[in-house]
Amino acid sequence: MKKFQGRVVTPGKACAEALVSKGGLNTLASFQKPLQFGDKTAKCGDQNNPDLYGKPMAGKALCIPQTIGSTTGGMVLYCACAMKRNPACILFSKPIDSLAAAGAVLADVWVDGVSMPVVDSLGDEFLDYVKDGMKITVGEDGVVEVE
Repeated sequence: MKKFQGRVVTPGKACAEALVSKGGLNTLASFQKPLQFGDKTAKCGDQNNPDLYGKPMAGKALCIPQTIGSTTGGMVLYCACAMKRNPACILFSKPIDSLAAAGAVLADVWVDGVSMPVVDSLGDEFLDYVKDGMKITVGEDGVVEVE
């Protein structure tokens, strides 16, 4: 087991299986089809992200360097939470961008019964270490344990 310390963006605890992308997450391209067509597992629809494409994201510990793409990204994250198709948590190796942070914070404040802790600035070593399927535990203090 290895521990990484990050910065808490939205608080909470989570324990989930890792889903890892070495490339940035295009939030709109990844979540658009699941949100429009009722895929409760939220299979990633971004064909340009071979690490995630076609894999279920709902309930996973989504481990990414950053988000990329559309300015609607924050609202897409909020909608994924509101529709209960969100990852269990999102873990960024780099500092989070303002759009993704806004979506995570809005979901944390406005969506009852849904928790999606977000931790950023975990470092490149985190993304090099974590692999799909590893068990991730997120603490309230921004400590991420990878088993």
